[in-house]
This record gives sequence, structure tokens and C-alpha cells, in this order.
Amino acid sequence: MNMVVSQPNSCADCPIRHSAVCSKCEPDELVQLEQIKYYRTYAAGQTVFFSGDSLEFVASIVSGVSSLTRTMPDGRVQMVGLLLPGDFMGRPNRETIECDVMAETEVKLCCFRRKPFEAMLEATPHLGQRLLQMTLDELDAAREWMLVLGRKTAREKIASLLYMIAVRMQSLNPNGAAKAEFTLPITRETMANYLGLTIETVSRQMSALRKEGLIAFQDRRDITVPDLEALKAETGEDA
Repeated sequence: MNMVVSQPNSCADCPIRHSAVCSKCEPDELVQLEQIKYYRTYAAGQTVFFSGDSLEFVASIVSGVSSLTRTMPDGRVQMVGLLLPGDFMGRPNRETIECDVMAETEVKLCCFRRKPFEAMLEATPHLGQRLLQMTLDELDAAREWMLVLGRKTAREKIASLLYMIAVRMQSLNPNGAAKAEFTLPITRETMANYLGLTIETVSRQMSALRKEGLIAFQDRRDITVPDLEALKAETGEDA
């Protein structure tokens, strides 16, 4: 496994301190986490886990984006999720991981050795409560994505994905502005795979959204959303 192990940083300086699994921990609980954590960095395109790998650690995404994919027996591949900064990777009390996990961009992980982390879950209510909250949020997101894939038009699918990424990225650097700027963390091909569309359809819908002023981009990855509410209106959602 090709990755870089770096020295731990202080939890107080962590960019995901208030959104990660440790966000509700008290200072003494953070000290305990410090004792079992370490950092790993993966380059874009590198595999973090293959399906069936032994789950030696669980982790929070500090920076970057990873994809979760499942491969069918006949070789067909489907992306089933994206992990953005603050998201949790891996499942405590499981020996192996069920999905392939790949770094779509350079990814930095705050890793916790699985067995000590499981022991902390038993002894630290704040940690367990936060993980339960994140798990329920992930369940809600999965149900929402079923709607996106099953009932929305191609335009609504693209708008929904861009809106989701824009809101998540903006939440890491809140400035109160209605405009959002971010580097699209996945390729057009990955977007097509995730949304069940062709690359041509993704490119055509992206161009249409740009022509109508809902998004702007000079190259294929640096995206500006001038008005988040206007983009939200294109997702097909009222709430």
C-alpha cells in the first residue's frame, strides 16, 4: 500500500475539529484519542482499501475526497458513495471492509487503530453518540441519493451533486457568502459513474448550467456557484 505516514497534529488545530467523529469529545477524551491516532496521506488515484481487506484502522477524512465503489461478479463497477472532509471511514466491530476505497484527490486521513477505538466507543459516551449521529446522517443521505438516482432527471442529478459538494466544501470555510468556489474533486467520468449517466450527458448538462449562469468554470475542475439558492432550485427539491 503506497502511502505516507506523517506526524500527528494537535486536535485543536484540526480543520475538521467541529465536524468529525471527535467533535463532541471533552479535552480529556481528546487526549485519549491522541494516543491512538496517526496520519496517512494518499495520492490521487491510490487505493486506501480493497474490498475484503482487513480493517486495521478507522479514520476521519481531514482533507481531500475518497470514493466508495462495489464491483459485481461480472466486472461492472458502481460508485456507491463519496467521502468528504469530516466523514468517517470504516466500521468499528467489523473485521473487513466491504467496498473499495480510492483517493479521488490527495487525501489526508486521521487514523485510529480499530481495536483501541472500539474500546473507546464503549467507554466514551460522547464518541459513541457522535458516531451514531453521523451514521444516521449517512442513512438519510443514502435515502436521498436513492431519490436522486431513481427519479431525478439528468439535469437535476448534476445540480444535486454540485449543490451537495458546494455546501459541504463551503461549510469547512464558512464566510456567510451566497457564492461558493471549489475545485471539483472528481472527474466527469467519475460523476457519470456515480450518477448512472454517460460522460457525454454529464458534459452537456454542465455546459447548460454554465450557459444559464448557474455555475461558472474556466477549466474542467474549478467551479464557482454564484448563487447557491439558484442552483438548489435546479435540484428538484423544495426543502
